[in-house]
Amino acid sequence: MDARLIDGVVALGSAGVIVAIFHDAFEVMLLPRRVKSKTRIVYYFFRGRWALWSAAGRRFRSVDRGHNFLGLYGPLSLVVLLIVWAIGLISAFGSIYWALFPAQFRSHPWLSHVYFSGVTFFTLGYGDLVPHGAVSRVLSVVEAGTGLGFIAMVIGYLPVMYQLFSRREAQVILLDSVAGSPPTCTTILCRYAEGHSLDALDRLLLEWQHWAAELLESQLSYPMLAYYRSQHENQSWLAALTAIMDLSVLVMVGFDGVRTLQARLTFTTARLAVIEMGRALGAGPHLPAEARLSSEGFAGVKTRLAAAGLHFADENEAEEKLAAFRDTYEPFVTGLAGHLLLSLPRWFADFDQLDNWANSPRGKSAKLLLASVQAEPESGPATGKREQG
Repeated sequence: MDARLIDGVVALGSAGVIVAIFHDAFEVMLLPRRVKSKTRIVYYFFRGRWALWSAAGRRFRSVDRGHNFLGLYGPLSLVVLLIVWAIGLISAFGSIYWALFPAQFRSHPWLSHVYFSGVTFFTLGYGDLVPHGAVSRVLSVVEAGTGLGFIAMVIGYLPVMYQLFSRREAQVILLDSVAGSPPTCTTILCRYAEGHSLDALDRLLLEWQHWAAELLESQLSYPMLAYYRSQHENQSWLAALTAIMDLSVLVMVGFDGVRTLQARLTFTTARLAVIEMGRALGAGPHLPAEARLSSEGFAGVKTRLAAAGLHFADENEAEEKLAAFRDTYEPFVTGLAGHLLLSLPRWFADFDQLDNWANSPRGKSAKLLLASVQAEPESGPATGKREQG
């Protein structure tokens, strides 16, 4: 094959690599929407590496060590992805120099061109190697501008992503005192009922509707955020979202004196978030191997709610109606949990379960003191009875 033809193929192939990396970086860092195309470097990078990483994470016998190991994947993969992009751009530009200007550097032609490309990309300007022709000088200026733009994009991208992660996790931590650790919908209802604060339940559901909408927007724009795990093994964004959906469907099944409008709105937003994130991560719906709520479990839910003064409006159809609601979202959260190796919350907690804030020195004493405060009815008109919405 003619040498010029080979050089042309190398130059065109290298230019294609540069365009592919630019396209990938633009979609990951700048495009604020879910990208459906699978012909992307980042798609195969995260999917392929996660398959190996999660397989290794399953082998840990210690839950804490496994959680810590899996927690490294998100930040480490992001750093590696940025390095892969940089190496790809430097090598591609160096190959173009080598194909179009083979005589520019005498010793070790390809390595010398790649070295010159790296110095140009990071705008180091050592001066030991310089372009001689007009075209090579123009190309080196283009590469220097590319390097500056790439570095600026990374500097602007990382703070935004970590700010979104911090806001997501702050809401998850706030759920600890409301729903327990791990969170359960029955705990939320019981604590609000026992605190004579059922009128505040709509405000809680509204806050979590906003959180679900923000979660959907942020993790579709930055899908690698889904791989960033919470500080505690018994907390996660998926467990929090599932607990809120469980709470919403319990309220929609119907309790005497509890309105359902906000629960309906929160459920629709949260369900949309679950479905869209499953599509973005390639985690389809999956039927759980074991039902999250059996008939015996439903009886346990009823017992705990009754102890807090909450009774279903229609006791005979409550279980069947709840099962119908669960079928509309549980396969999707199960698919996400299996893909991300996250645990889904139960429907009710054990009586001796401690929240994360109470599972610390003098935490039990603090919990007992708080329980004595919560047992006192609030002053003012009764808030337990409300109109059915």
